[in-house]
Amino acid sequence: MATDNRIQFWRRNAKVPGRLPKNSPKPPNPSNLKSKKASSFHEFARSTNDAWDIEDEVDDDFLSLPASRPSSLSHAQDRPRQQQHYHQDIEPCSELCDRLPPPMAGEGLELQGEAGEGEAQEGEAEAGEVNGRVTKSNSEAHLNTTSVRCTLQKRQSLPVRAILPLVARISDQNASGAPPMTVREKSRLDKFKQLLASPNTDLDELRKQSWSGIPREVRPITWRLLSGYLPANMERRELVLRRKRDEYFGFIEQYYHSRTDEHYKDTYRQIHIDIPRTNPLIPLFQQPAVQEVFERILFTWAIRHPASGYVQGINDLVTPFFVVFLSEFVEEDVENFDVAALPQDTQKNIEADCFWCMNKLLDGIQDNYTFAQPGIQNKVKALEELVSRIDEDIHGHFLRYEVEYLQFAFRWMNNLLMRELPLRCTIRLWDTYQAEAEGFSHFHLYVCAAFLMEWRKEILSMVDFQGLLMLLQNLPTIHWGNEEVGLLLAEAYRLKYMFADAPNHYKR
Repeated sequence: MATDNRIQFWRRNAKVPGRLPKNSPKPPNPSNLKSKKASSFHEFARSTNDAWDIEDEVDDDFLSLPASRPSSLSHAQDRPRQQQHYHQDIEPCSELCDRLPPPMAGEGLELQGEAGEGEAQEGEAEAGEVNGRVTKSNSEAHLNTTSVRCTLQKRQSLPVRAILPLVARISDQNASGAPPMTVREKSRLDKFKQLLASPNTDLDELRKQSWSGIPREVRPITWRLLSGYLPANMERRELVLRRKRDEYFGFIEQYYHSRTDEHYKDTYRQIHIDIPRTNPLIPLFQQPAVQEVFERILFTWAIRHPASGYVQGINDLVTPFFVVFLSEFVEEDVENFDVAALPQDTQKNIEADCFWCMNKLLDGIQDNYTFAQPGIQNKVKALEELVSRIDEDIHGHFLRYEVEYLQFAFRWMNNLLMRELPLRCTIRLWDTYQAEAEGFSHFHLYVCAAFLMEWRKEILSMVDFQGLLMLLQNLPTIHWGNEEVGLLLAEAYRLKYMFADAPNHYKR
């Protein structure tokens, strides 16, 4: 009999939790909402959200539910006044807070009344059953008030809404948003400090430790050492730094005034055009002081290397060094830091260090930027041969739809994947490149192959030339962090281990 009563109740009651009234409009289907493609960087920035973007979006499904029960709505609207009395007597329940789901992104505090109504329905769903009749629990008010309070406390504990889109973040975070400093990272930081404090730094051990990533606190000096800019002997470092920095500004006095000469005018003009395009979503690189630094670095390097001169793409290679060396003087929020606020001597030291470290990097890959860029041509060809051996399906898919590797991989080699990855990921990637022997010139090939394999499923799902190129030129790495880069590097190392010492395996 009790079972029959329950069945009849659910059949005739249209206002049970989780069921929409018959005459209510259907909520919009999120899958049918296609966002308009961004036509500019500003539109792209406005359309990009992440887990911290609170109060920007409204949960349409939640708001579309009508107030089907006026008495419940009235009760929910009166609840904020009742909470003032409850909050004085009821202590927060930590266990209940842990069981409650986190607040939805975009759910504003103004939805408190509607949230109260939803919680009242949940209380009814949890009520006990006596003789086939649903009875309301006596602890409903206590649970509802505590859950509202816990939810509000969680909202208040969230960080302030970030100004920048996720693609422009430079912080050392995993995609999950976990704090960068863990117990393991603290132990690794101590190892780095011990290595760097020795009178003669063991560069082999330093490279071994750096392969898995360098802690932010010691990254600037570690990059200077691994790039060959600083000597391993601690006593000589200060002298070398002073001499190299003076030498750089001697180049500035010698060459920079010639930027208006007829012979160098086109070079300077191209540099001047490209610099504002460098990471346009990051305010740091749009500051006039920073752009002037980049102009001096790039023009001086181009004049001193006439075999290649300036080539588009070299401007991107300055940015990781600039951010890393700036981080010595900025604890957080590098993206918005006003560089002009630094002392002039500090600005000059950062500029000189960027020049020399970039110079060391380009010495190993200069054939990428000489006439006809033979280095890039050879690397793209090697990538095609490697992919044909490790994944015949992808290679055959490209052949079937007439996709040339040069059409997407040229940029991967020219910019070292900087246009494909957020800057925070590039910095992590370069930790390993500088720890690897010939990291930028040789290991990068296997990173590109592993990067291509990462999108295997998406590539094989595209069945036309245009769709394939659009995917390969706009790969969705916006949410990538240290974790994803670490997995990519591990796969690249596996490929190198298999093929680097057996070139006949990927030569036709």
